[in-house]
Amino acid sequence: MTVRSERKLANISASSQKTAGHYATDITHRYPTFRDEPAKTTHNWLEGRRYDDGAEGLWRIGDNLYDLASFIQSHPGGPDWLRITKVIIVTNGTDITEAFETHHIGRRAEQLLPKFYVRPATHPRNVRLTFNEQGFYRTLKRRIRQRLDSIDTTPKKYSCLIVDALLVAVLVTAYLAVNFKSFILAFGCAVCVNATIIAAHNFLHQRDNWRMLAFNIAFLSYREWRVSHVISHHLYPNSLLDMEISSFEPFLCYLPWSSLKSSFQRYGSWVYGPFIYGAIFINEYLKRLKDSFNRGKNGFHLDDVIPFLLPIFMYATGQQSIGTVLQLWLFIVLMASLCFGLVGLSAGHHHPKALHSGDVFPEGWDFGLYQMATIVERKGVEGSLLKVLTTFGDHYLHHLFPTLDHAILPQLNDVFLETCHEFNVGKLSSSWFSQYLAQHWQLARIKSRRHMA
Repeated sequence: MTVRSERKLANISASSQKTAGHYATDITHRYPTFRDEPAKTTHNWLEGRRYDDGAEGLWRIGDNLYDLASFIQSHPGGPDWLRITKVIIVTNGTDITEAFETHHIGRRAEQLLPKFYVRPATHPRNVRLTFNEQGFYRTLKRRIRQRLDSIDTTPKKYSCLIVDALLVAVLVTAYLAVNFKSFILAFGCAVCVNATIIAAHNFLHQRDNWRMLAFNIAFLSYREWRVSHVISHHLYPNSLLDMEISSFEPFLCYLPWSSLKSSFQRYGSWVYGPFIYGAIFINEYLKRLKDSFNRGKNGFHLDDVIPFLLPIFMYATGQQSIGTVLQLWLFIVLMASLCFGLVGLSAGHHHPKALHSGDVFPEGWDFGLYQMATIVERKGVEGSLLKVLTTFGDHYLHHLFPTLDHAILPQLNDVFLETCHEFNVGKLSSSWFSQYLAQHWQLARIKSRRHMA
């Protein structure tokens, strides 16, 4: 494992040899353990973190170690957040610095932390990102904290209403599709299913709530995504720690490494990409099933029954045979998955101008500046909560403060832009069609870019 990791790190970027000491080509000092295992599971990702984080069997925040085991049931965000990784953390330990910073805007958690302090960490952090008090992220966080005291929280109810309305739309279109035996109506249902899942993503970032269960409507799992998306992608976008990068390899290789992808991989995605998008949902379910068998431990929960509620509803309310219902339901799942891939993979990160592992950036960069560099936002959705919720909109603020409901983000935009101007950092954006093309340009890219502070 060590030899392979060293070889991988050596191939990240030729520029790294010239800029050592001042610049980096990835946010980690070590190549992530288990990243190249055939099974790209959340279990493997968490297991790899325990080898790399130097948390010594405890929770690591910055350079200190804490024992939060007794706090799990009292966690204000719900015990599920800590229970997801309880076995890995309590047994082996991991670094939750970025998660702690982004999920606790107020001071309460910070004030409670000394109660659980154990000792300083023995080894330096594996992640290179920093949280200096006068840096971009903490400066913005302080200002956002102050603004939250006076904002209008009423718009949050509209986020709830949108998800509720989308769920009703799914049921209505599913009913019509099966009763008219129409694949056109089934495609309309698939669009509603996709929109429901993406909108429910707003709620899986928040404290435990029932609307996050809507995320499971077509074989995805909010529990899995709280690792692969919230703890992995959101905190370490476009890096070696980003599961939404590694999970698509070797078919879709977004990192600009010449050693990672052949010419077929660089350009073939134009042809086979849509087939991969269509398989995302079912593949996630099959992957969890296989992982359960391989580990000899059930990886499913009661909420994993949710995907089967839609075909049961279609059969119970329709006048068609079970075979017809299954055909329409499978079509809905495949088309919803295709839409999800088309929207999600071009939502804001996979653009040649966005920083990816292999590109060169300052060593010890501020966490917030790193986040900003990894995003190129999609134009045309701002100003509409429905569009934002169903297309992964408001990407910058959402990545910086993921627990905040999308509905209140517009009220924080002036503070955000003011801080960006102060730190001389700007937002990048491009059109829907440009984002789709850019994703493929990024898949073909093998030359590193330099991102300056």
